[in-house]
Amino acid sequence: MIIKAAINGGRTKTDHHAVPVSSREQALDVVECLEAGADAIHLHIRAASGDESLYLDDVAQTVLAVRSAAPGAKIGISTGAWIMLDAAARLKAVMAWEVLPDFASINFIEEGAAELAQLLLSRGVDVEAGLSEPQAAESFLASGLASRCIRVLFEPQEQETDEALANVLRMEEILQADVRDNPRVLHGTEATTWPLLAEAILRGYGVRIGFEDTLMLPDGRVARSNAELVGEVVRRRRGGA
Repeated sequence: MIIKAAINGGRTKTDHHAVPVSSREQALDVVECLEAGADAIHLHIRAASGDESLYLDDVAQTVLAVRSAAPGAKIGISTGAWIMLDAAARLKAVMAWEVLPDFASINFIEEGAAELAQLLLSRGVDVEAGLSEPQAAESFLASGLASRCIRVLFEPQEQETDEALANVLRMEEILQADVRDNPRVLHGTEATTWPLLAEAILRGYGVRIGFEDTLMLPDGRVARSNAELVGEVVRRRRGGA
């Protein structure tokens, strides 16, 4: 069961002082998360302004900083459409990358997802398919890329656990006939983070945790760091819940 640390997302230091923003902060945070037990890292590239970015210089700076600090880390980055709203411009930006991450997350509900996935795969970058609703699962199937993606990432956005799990069930029913072998990761956000993580562990799915999804520990305390969140997942996986 993979533990993926999602270390920043769209958060800023206004949300939490320990959110890693600069390339150096992200590199140091990755080291701490790996030491705490994370198997892979998901991060959002930032420009010098702190805004999310897909431009080659920003991608190169962060990926190289992380690899220098943690040479063995499996580094994945977000390609979310909100970072660059024009699908053609996003494709062009990714095409220009000179330093490549190990994998990228692609939200299959977004315009241009299949084309972006094909581009990344052609460049040797692994793709994980982000599915947030049934339409995304249908788009993923229609892309014909399921067998080439390293895993399926179920990420329902509902804030009620039962509703989120019902959404996951609908997506799994859509994928059932055609997507059987891809490893699966399940994660929630905010109120559903810990309930869905517990469900993922029960199912033997991979999990995701980090400041992107929640700032809180299960007992309601604010976590000191991403590493503390990862450490709590490791403890729970070992039966300490």
